[in-house]
Amino acid sequence: MKIFLSLLITSIFLNATPVNVAVAANVSYAIKTLKETFLKKHPQVQLNIILGSSGKLTAQITHGAPYDILMSANMLYPNALYKNALAITKPKVYAQGKLALISNKRRAKLSLALLTDKSISRVAIANPKTAPYGVAAKEALTNAKLYKKLKPKFIYGESVSQTLSYAVTAADAGLVAASSLYSPKMKSYIEGENWILLDTKEYKPISQGIVILKHAKSSTDAAAFYEFILSKEAAAIFIAFGYNCSE
Repeated sequence: MKIFLSLLITSIFLNATPVNVAVAANVSYAIKTLKETFLKKHPQVQLNIILGSSGKLTAQITHGAPYDILMSANMLYPNALYKNALAITKPKVYAQGKLALISNKRRAKLSLALLTDKSISRVAIANPKTAPYGVAAKEALTNAKLYKKLKPKFIYGESVSQTLSYAVTAADAGLVAASSLYSPKMKSYIEGENWILLDTKEYKPISQGIVILKHAKSSTDAAAFYEFILSKEAAAIFIAFGYNCSE
């Protein structure tokens, strides 16, 4: 009997269809915990995580990449996929990204006004033309009436990780995705001295959308992961990694 059960379990794993999840780069630190938590309840699922920029992942999906779920950094790409019948569920918000101001030196007082100081010669932000966090950074600085004044100082990152890298190396400070501060490499950076969260009243929440893609068809495993990402259990994990989950 034990041998039969062992063979049956092995057969299930070998015959399981992998679930390919395309995940926005800013979720790279949270996704490990999310995956581990999900697999504890669904150990039979083969879950593959593909990290990248939302734009590039969407382009791959458009050209036939066999992804089952997209977890985007905004709502633009999920909405476009749904409109073009490449997604089979309406886009839903799974988390809201937040912005943080970071300095590569410890400072007694951190604020956006600090960026105008003579000691700050370069400021890293994500590219507003291509990145949701760049759009939010531009909005926050515009609302603070600092954008035009600071523009000559900007160094533009093309991804969450590149913007953070610039902020702590090539630049003196930067506006970055709060979730990127949960990288193991950022443990030496202290909240209140090296970084602060920006007031979410200064920019529109960065709503990040999820859809099940056409490739998933009737995959129950893909549906299970989708439902998990929208669950309260997953929301608690997102919050622990620097997101809001108010919707």
